[in-house]
Amino acid sequence: MEEYKMRRGEYLDERVPDLEATIEEYFGSITDTEEFKGSDLYVVEEPDNPVFDHIVAGAVSYSGKKDKLAVDFHERGLEDLMETGDVDAAGDANNAKNDFLLECTGRDAKARRESLKREVEDEAEKPDDV
Repeated sequence: MEEYKMRRGEYLDERVPDLEATIEEYFGSITDTEEFKGSDLYVVEEPDNPVFDHIVAGAVSYSGKKDKLAVDFHERGLEDLMETGDVDAAGDANNAKNDFLLECTGRDAKARRESLKREVEDEAEKPDDV
């Protein structure tokens, strides 16, 4: 499960007032919910794009902090996509993921990568618990 921060000064519920509808718009009908860190996330068990096996997405609330967007894209393997002739849908799936994350977080793929890189570097600089 990946968690994404919003841009400085922005909040998920302001960027996407109806997250449930936005998830359905990008990926298909929500069929269930799943608990993650005390928050209920939406599950799309049969996404519109055949590249995805299923998707879990939603807002994760933290006490005293801004909500984060949590997303877990479960994708079918390349061999399986080749067998069913769905390889061409991979570009659309990638665009849907990036467009969804951009709409929700206000960060494009490059900004998300740089933020993740900074977080990893910050973690590496922290001393180990001894």
